[in-house]
Amino acid sequence: MKEKNRQDYAVSKSEQEWRDQLSSAEYDVLRQAGTERPFVGEYTDTTTTGVYHCRACGYELFRSETKFESHCGWPSFYSPLAEDRVEYVQDRSFGRTRTEVRCANCGSHLGHVFEGEGYDTPTDQRYCINSISMTLTPAE
Repeated sequence: MKEKNRQDYAVSKSEQEWRDQLSSAEYDVLRQAGTERPFVGEYTDTTTTGVYHCRACGYELFRSETKFESHCGWPSFYSPLAEDRVEYVQDRSFGRTRTEVRCANCGSHLGHVFEGEGYDTPTDQRYCINSISMTLTPAE
């Protein structure tokens, strides 16, 4: 799996431009692959119908129809809006291998995807996404 360079994304900014645009907490998660604390994100328990966008660039990522309650402390989805909306990168931090999920439009860190956990969803996948990585546009 080949990682893109910063300039390979449709939305490409310098790190200073990202720092100027994002709050320090947003920058930590979106640009430094940080993680917000569990059970504190604004979308953890949200049931509003709508579309979730990348907070950094506005790209449509997930629809509320694929959001489910996993009780993990972060918003969970069983599928992105379309496979080309996200990209996957092997994350070997914390002594184990996980699959990081990034916005395919700007390369911002969103969270991780896990498989085979036994959730009753069509894909048996859990996209565990930081609330701070997204904005929700409610359906009209």
